[in-house]
Amino acid sequence: MQIQKQQYKKMTKQMSPKPPIIRNVVVAFVVGGLICVFGQFVQNILLTHFNFTPETVGAPTVAVLIFIASLLTGLGVYDRIGQFAGAGSAVPVTGFANAMTSAALEHRSEGLVLGVGGNMFKLAGSVIVFGVVAAFFIALIKTLWGMM
Repeated sequence: MQIQKQQYKKMTKQMSPKPPIIRNVVVAFVVGGLICVFGQFVQNILLTHFNFTPETVGAPTVAVLIFIASLLTGLGVYDRIGQFAGAGSAVPVTGFANAMTSAALEHRSEGLVLGVGGNMFKLAGSVIVFGVVAAFFIALIKTLWGMM
């Protein structure tokens, strides 16, 4: 009994369970929002107790969030959050920290340079290049706009 490709696609579409799209969107929104609320909490603590100004508090806040996300990834907690929340845990800066730390942990048996460093920056390389190029063009546009 031979099944045509179109018939097979139709059968698999009928038999596949429908994903709970609305639930996934709501969970991603809530978890991503809670991560951002936690970031705001960290920022408020740094402002009130560590004598930062609103202009200087951004970088330490991001550093604390990256550290916490990396620690939770190392402990296996962030992966469970990611399975539950989906994109809600992947979009903020903590998701990028999770991806970097996961790559480093996965390849640590290959050594520090070729394993950890090489594989960790496979993911980060494109993000860093895009950030640098985007920053260059934004600075160029801002400079040209200021000359007008």
